[in-house]
Amino acid sequence: MIEQKKVFEYMQKTGVGFITGVPDSTLNEFCLYAASELPHDQHVIAANEGNAVALAAGYHLATGGVPLVYMQNSGFGNAMNPLLSLVDKDVYAIPMVLLIGWRGEPGTGDWVQHNKQGQLTPVLLEVMEIPFRTVAKDIEGALDSMRWAITTAKKTSGPVALLVPKGVFEKGKSKQDNPAESPYSMSREEAIKCIIETLPADTIFVATTGRATREIFHLRRASGAGHEKDFLNVGAMGHASQIATGIALAKKDRLVVCLDGDGSAIMHLGALTITGVLSPPNFLHVVLNNGAHESVGGQPTVGFNVNLTTIAEGSGYKTVGLAVETEQNMRAAVRQLFEGSGPAFIDVRIRKGLRKDLPPLNVSSHRDLKNLFMKELQQPCQKK
Repeated sequence: MIEQKKVFEYMQKTGVGFITGVPDSTLNEFCLYAASELPHDQHVIAANEGNAVALAAGYHLATGGVPLVYMQNSGFGNAMNPLLSLVDKDVYAIPMVLLIGWRGEPGTGDWVQHNKQGQLTPVLLEVMEIPFRTVAKDIEGALDSMRWAITTAKKTSGPVALLVPKGVFEKGKSKQDNPAESPYSMSREEAIKCIIETLPADTIFVATTGRATREIFHLRRASGAGHEKDFLNVGAMGHASQIATGIALAKKDRLVVCLDGDGSAIMHLGALTITGVLSPPNFLHVVLNNGAHESVGGQPTVGFNVNLTTIAEGSGYKTVGLAVETEQNMRAAVRQLFEGSGPAFIDVRIRKGLRKDLPPLNVSSHRDLKNLFMKELQQPCQKK
């Protein structure tokens, strides 16, 4: 395992004065160190990977320095546009180091949603003519890779990538709040259970990637219910609300709920404006807001620093005017918003944390789940 302090000291010596990106479980220790040790003007947790590339480009334009952008390879698609049309050597030729967590590396037995991306990551880098190396698991090899990347980025005036397999950076301890010290009483699982119990039995749910999918899956199992009313968005972070909006537009006789996360909602915040203008009357967007990228280490989002309710109202959603913090207020908000027409939005403030005995989301066939879900959507609404 690599000692982070040595890596960061080396980057500082070689002129990497700005780091930005989206947290990743493979890069967990690197991300946690950056968040805890660097000032906010030297380290920015971006909304999405494309934004991170743009922030890094701005830093280079202002200083001439070589910035570093970190991401999971699942988010590489978000970065592709600015990498090809902004920083490419044939456009503005902006040097930067891309530190990419390599989920789905062939032969590692990762989750199915990571496998295709893992296979294609080296292929995409080659096609995009971005030089890359795989980082070794020893400090000497890691520093040699970093030295090569910084030198090559300066020499070519373009992006250079370092692929980081599992086990290179030791997985650090997630920044979990003590529930007794949190200002918010509800856990994410308790909030999801409350919403399920408050709404009609035939409500359709779309759950965002990460722990929300895992929790709704096991809540259904614990209650003896099936999974046919739930779409588990195990990948495609940031897109759950638009999946749910598409369903709501096509199935106007069913209530559709998006169980989103604050990091996911912020990643593609413009989606709120599209749903707000489309105004599907049968749509409820719930952001389970713990102010953190909890699934990948607990690094902070800006979920507690901005007013998501006001943003939603300005985009055309109906709201209750403020974030909700208790089960009682959430039940009341859900009932109130569905008395009228949607789209509706609720920012639910929750504490961080996951039940320790909750099993992983081990789905035998995502296609079978999809087919079950699509069959359910063909059923008529059960009038209450």
